[in-house]
Amino acid sequence: MPPIVVLGSINMDLVVTTPRFPAPGETLLGGAFQTFPGGKGANQAVAASRLGAEVSFVGCVGRDAWGAELRSLLASEKVDVTYVIARGGEMTGAAVITVDASGQNTIVVASGANMAVTTRDVEAARDAIEQADALVMQLESPLPAVQRAAEIARGADVPVFLNAAPAQQLPTDLLELVDILIVNETESRIVADLRDENLTHGQISTHLSARSHGHVVITLGREGAVHFDGETLTQREAFVVKPVDTTAAGDAFVGALAVAWCDGQSIEESLAFACAAGALAVTRAGAMPSLPTRHEVESLLRRS
Repeated sequence: MPPIVVLGSINMDLVVTTPRFPAPGETLLGGAFQTFPGGKGANQAVAASRLGAEVSFVGCVGRDAWGAELRSLLASEKVDVTYVIARGGEMTGAAVITVDASGQNTIVVASGANMAVTTRDVEAARDAIEQADALVMQLESPLPAVQRAAEIARGADVPVFLNAAPAQQLPTDLLELVDILIVNETESRIVADLRDENLTHGQISTHLSARSHGHVVITLGREGAVHFDGETLTQREAFVVKPVDTTAAGDAFVGALAVAWCDGQSIEESLAFACAAGALAVTRAGAMPSLPTRHEVESLLRRS
């Protein structure tokens, strides 16, 4: 099993279903309300663990009931929580999510303790990062912590996977430490700072690859994903499934891509593996509960 370190967010997701999204100022009567463990970092860690990786997590929760529950849930998913800090004075992160009848969602995040991760916390996990086969991160943690983790990984020749979400323009000195940059279609334009709506995925990938000097993967939802290695653009079609809830589909994709990459699969195989994981995730409600096992992903690949 490949050892993977994930630095990222841990949230409690507060989910309500709705027939449609409300207009500004409008009140709608929704449907069922549920709470699920989530956060991009935690989702990606659990995704990788369910797919066979040995995962260690670096992050922060509050010293509250949600924090204790989420830390325990990660441990139950065989994620090492040695570097998950319960920080006083902070509330555990939360995400308010609405899911419409088609399975699309809107998400508002209250970061809380996720933004209390420090470079000192990262330094405490140095040994784990240096011994990993991959470091996986997102942008729901403070940039100084993300930067320091990338520096440690680069110094130990550990591949850095950065899922640049929520999207923002990033400093060049961080992008140059990234080996595999993963963004969705909207995020790709924000990170690249490109406003031309007529640009192709290949043109956007070329721009991002020139800045990071690494691989670029753009996820396209129902259209699959594309990969650019600086020379060749590879596209993988999506698997056809009936969507229930798209929450965490991207996280399933990122975790699966890291696992397949560390397993030594080709880029075509890695994209297929990741697309299969993302497709399965949209067929179930919730973030973490929707993440598939390796058996489920391999079964879908065989059927297709």
